[in-house]
Amino acid sequence: MAAFVTGAAGFVGLAVTEALLMRGERVIGFDLFPVSEHAASTFAGLPGRFEQVIGDIRDAQGLKIALRQSGANCVLNLAAVTAGASREIADPVGVVRVNIEGAAATVEAAAACGIRRVLHLSSGSVYGASGRDVGLLTEDTPLRPEQLYGITKQASEAVALRLADLHRLDLSIGRLGTCFGRWEYATSARDTPSAPYQIVQAARSGIPAILPRPHPRDWFYARDAAAAVLELLYASTRRHQVYNLAAGFKWSIADFCARLQQLRVGFEWRFAQHGEQANIDYYMPYDRAAMAIDRLRGDTAFLPRYNLDEALADYLQWLGPAFDPVPRHGGTPS
Repeated sequence: MAAFVTGAAGFVGLAVTEALLMRGERVIGFDLFPVSEHAASTFAGLPGRFEQVIGDIRDAQGLKIALRQSGANCVLNLAAVTAGASREIADPVGVVRVNIEGAAATVEAAAACGIRRVLHLSSGSVYGASGRDVGLLTEDTPLRPEQLYGITKQASEAVALRLADLHRLDLSIGRLGTCFGRWEYATSARDTPSAPYQIVQAARSGIPAILPRPHPRDWFYARDAAAAVLELLYASTRRHQVYNLAAGFKWSIADFCARLQQLRVGFEWRFAQHGEQANIDYYMPYDRAAMAIDRLRGDTAFLPRYNLDEALADYLQWLGPAFDPVPRHGGTPS
């Protein structure tokens, strides 16, 4: 397989690229910025072959040329701008261009290059307000996104499905749960770093983590997230076009802090007291319902491997014994 991956230098893009390379695949990573030296070195040691193409998903013609020249036989569209409230005010058009127009350009490019297999990565944020009203989010739960990221992801799904139908493409949509772990780093395209990432940064800086509340959620470790993406990509029998990609179990951020405190000497955490400002941002005032993965489990061989303890062990090993900073660059919307 030769996989063309948009957004390959982003958090999830790096995790998926690593997983593909571990399976011996050829990966053409398309992004506005190059991957870090750390990522390039890691990828060079894996069985597959990584090729980097610098480009902008907002440039439809350039994207089409890059895809045609790549020789890829499948496309994974992972490019996105994960917008926070400040960006929603400052640059809503930029978010729309990447998340909606970029999705359209990617599917159109695949069709023009004769590539039938396309996987478009969406997000659990499309469920929005339904996440506070139901016990479990299935693929048939009404989509009620509340923020621009979720709104544009819902629109991108509809656009991708319509274009795939017009061009007779084999397109799947994966609604990704809340990810954390290895390869997560700060970029200019991602305004909402995960709570575990924020806590690790606090630990690195010797700052106590102050939580608003325990915050149970179906936190999805990056290795499991990448495995779910690959299982959906490879699946020979898919009875649906849309699949939740999530952990299938919950633990809380308070649990994460308690485990980290046992492993990281000097790390402190607590809940915010009355009138005190928390320094860990959950981005919403409620705890979202978990995402059901029955459909994914029924049509693929996906099985989550990383519970809290296993995820934390792998994450800390990847970070290094001294929590050495992860090499970073400016980020990318591509």
